[in-house]
Amino acid sequence: MLRHEIRPGRAVAGVVMLVLAAGYAADAAGAWDATWVFFFPLFFGGLWLAATTTWVNYMIRRRRDARRASAENAVAPPSSSGSQAMR
Repeated sequence: MLRHEIRPGRAVAGVVMLVLAAGYAADAAGAWDATWVFFFPLFFGGLWLAATTTWVNYMIRRRRDARRASAENAVAPPSSSGSQAMR
């Protein structure tokens, strides 16, 4: 059993931020010469990708939960007569 939900959108956002940090570190160390304007499209593109991933994950979970709920409702309810103790 999982201890917590998997959140792929947050994972994508984290990877994008790590790439940005590595780019800034490489630029600061002089290993790579990039203008600061280069990082804006990468940042906003990463946020868009993380939001899209989160939305797709939400839609998949919503469909799966709806299917699971309909399967639970298909089972016949327990009988009200029989093994229950009478008061």
